[in-house]
Amino acid sequence: MHELGVVFSIIKTVEEVAASNDVKEVASVKLNLGEVSTVIPEYLTDCWNWAVKRTEIMKEAKLDIEIIPAVTYCEDCGTEYGTVEHGKICPKCGSSHTYLLRGNEFTIQEIEVC
Repeated sequence: MHELGVVFSIIKTVEEVAASNDVKEVASVKLNLGEVSTVIPEYLTDCWNWAVKRTEIMKEAKLDIEIIPAVTYCEDCGTEYGTVEHGKICPKCGSSHTYLLRGNEFTIQEIEVC
């Protein structure tokens, strides 16, 4: 489970941002998480709930996860389609000349302070 390492990285980043902005308490963190990012939201939330209790400024901070749907683009026919439903092969023309447009994101979107 790499989610715990991911949570430690998020906490470190948020603490650095908070320190540079003289923030004393963080209320919540909103993440954009791509549907195919390899991070499991439920595991991430469990790790978050355990880890933030061990911090000074984030003890009560909530985690809000927004899932970004995975979309793939076909270079041969220009179709955009759901990656999870169809994988690498374009459902319109059958081409494998495709690439992921979005859905692999993992970004801190917003930090709410008290």
